Amino acid sequence: MVFNEDANLDTSQISDRRSGGGGFGMGGIAVGGGGLGIVGLLVVVLFNVLGGGGGGSGLNGILNGGGSGAVGADNTELSKECKTGGDANKNDTCANVGFVNSIQAFWTDYFQGQGQRYVAAKTVFFRGSTSTGCGQASKEVGPFYCPADKFVYIDLGFYDDLRTKLGATGGRFAEAYVLAHEYGHHIQDLLGTIDRVDSSGDREGPTSQSVRLELQADCLAGVWAKGATGPGKLLKSISQQNIDDALNAASAVGDDRIQQASRGQVNPESWTHGSSAQRQKWFTAGYRGGRIDSCDTFSGGI
Repeated sequence: MVFNEDANLDTSQISDRRSGGGGFGMGGIAVGGGGLGIVGLLVVVLFNVLGGGGGGSGLNGILNGGGSGAVGADNTELSKECKTGGDANKNDTCANVGFVNSIQAFWTDYFQGQGQRYVAAKTVFFRGSTSTGCGQASKEVGPFYCPADKFVYIDLGFYDDLRTKLGATGGRFAEAYVLAHEYGHHIQDLLGTIDRVDSSGDREGPTSQSVRLELQADCLAGVWAKGATGPGKLLKSISQQNIDDALNAASAVGDDRIQQASRGQVNPESWTHGSSAQRQKWFTAGYRGGRIDSCDTFSGGI
């Protein structure tokens, strides 16, 4: 995976809280935390139950400096370090800026092609813990999307846990998959899917609405990967090894694999994100199909 050396990075799409803190937030419940970051499953009750897609102070206010995304944020160093695709090729943090830029550029173009408008969402880099529109979050929750304030949250130290605690092989494109999955939830929020699933109350089990929501986010990550490269795009190339790294990460965060490692047994009736095989299947479906239409996890078997 290679970034175009001369492409510009946009650090304004990041809210960097790694040097700051933040108080406690109030609001809805986050989407995606358990399936990507939880190691002991101790905070599933707090962050794995879907909340409303609305609420918060509104995206415009957040992007203009209000809302939870502005708490403790300081992008000074990030903007100095991460200016071009060349910086992203050399620096892991800048690579994550590049992934966010690439994902949002892709969905902006995709929505425009459908006669719709994509609304941008910032990613919050934090360290340790931070406040969100969905409550206080810690590194142990893992990366997640908060519908209440429409931000993606990640402690970049999670990538170490993905390798050392969850057994993934790692690699930069595994990191890209994590972010693309969370932005998949943002797409679902824009399309109203999160609200529909939340109102169903069907939140656990191998064919539950929650599992279908998470598998669709995996598929949407694959859709981005399919269209991430090309003339004028931030990413110059993606190799088969990169795709393999993404698939390996998807497998590492399957409910069955996490349950086996943490509890010594697998209970499909408590699944909220899907099995390793399912997560790989749907990322692949998105990557092969390259369209949202490829990601109908809500009809038939999964």
